[in-house]
Amino acid sequence: MPLILTYTARTPIPIELDGVTPDRLAAFAHTEIQKLTVFEGNRKVALGELFTISGDATDQQLIIQGDLSGVHWIGAGMRAGYLRVEGSAGRHLGSGLAGGVIEVSGSVQGWAGAEMRRGLIRISGNAGNCAGGALPGSIRGMTGGTLLIHGNCGDEAGLCMRRGLIAIAGSVGECAGRNLIAGTLVAAGPCARRAGAGMRRGTLVLAGGCTAELLPGFSFSGQLQLTVMRLLERRLQSLQFPLAGASLNRCQAVWRGDLASKGLGEILLPVDSIA
Repeated sequence: MPLILTYTARTPIPIELDGVTPDRLAAFAHTEIQKLTVFEGNRKVALGELFTISGDATDQQLIIQGDLSGVHWIGAGMRAGYLRVEGSAGRHLGSGLAGGVIEVSGSVQGWAGAEMRRGLIRISGNAGNCAGGALPGSIRGMTGGTLLIHGNCGDEAGLCMRRGLIAIAGSVGECAGRNLIAGTLVAAGPCARRAGAGMRRGTLVLAGGCTAELLPGFSFSGQLQLTVMRLLERRLQSLQFPLAGASLNRCQAVWRGDLASKGLGEILLPVDSIA
């Protein structure tokens, strides 16, 4: 039976659940879990004051229920196990994830999966800015794992990304893949301007096209039918990720750059999106 935390607090003050992860809670008894302290603003409070707690986490399964839009750092630093959020969540969901699976039935705010290293995050709704990106002041974003966003995504998705896979079923904001060093970002919906700004390597697959011209640091390299795109499409299908009618297994227009950063990255666009 999983451990179930039901959010009951009614406070405008942000809550930080950093460290409340299924792998960590598996070692604690029910009474010990109730006494664990988390931050409510700048003061520490017992977890039992904010949540009703039932079940146990011996099997490393955790379910968090309620309107968690004011609850941040859910699943941050998680190393193993399964975490399901039944509702929406705040900032930094799964930041620094090192293993395990996180699933969210609603939407999340900024920095979801920021600097994650391994594991899988699936967000059924929308995600805010800097999904899979670097935290403020850092030069290293996501370095591994898989981040699946079934809705839309904000600006700077994959900021300073170094490895891993980000897939977005809906639209993507500005500066997707900014300063990308390695890894793959797939967008099935339309992508806003400045995609790939400062990227050095890695791949942006903009299957839904781009709402603005690419930056001048990108040069057209030709049209190719890439076998790796068929493999990528199969992988996303195996993860039950919706591509919303977009097909990766077709001829792609390849653009290389960003030359402003002496980059050798790739942006792949549908051939029919070229004016």
